[in-house]
Amino acid sequence: MTTQPDHGHELIPRPERTPDAVRVALARIAPHRLSEMEQHKEQALAAALQDGRIGHLQHWLTHWRAQVEIERCPGLRSRYLGALAALHHTSSRDEPEFRAAMTELRAVEAEARQAVSA
Repeated sequence: MTTQPDHGHELIPRPERTPDAVRVALARIAPHRLSEMEQHKEQALAAALQDGRIGHLQHWLTHWRAQVEIERCPGLRSRYLGALAALHHTSSRDEPEFRAAMTELRAVEAEARQAVSA
């Protein structure tokens, strides 16, 4: 695992860029999400086998590296959960609050992806 601090205090070091390292990290900080990760992996594997392209698996790994980044960095996690809560308090996609929450979710995810791609 690397120990590059990007967002202040982290709960665990950033994992290496391997599926096993990402799985171990997720098990430490968000074990309730392991089944979601496994289901997503199975979908990516099926798509890769069907299309004959490894890109589905690369996307899966990038997505879960970003999810671990969000979970391991309290500031990112707080922003992410706040945006999710705001989304759940809206009743329509037309509400300004919905659009603002979606913008924040995308920003957090983009920040996390950028951090793990550096």
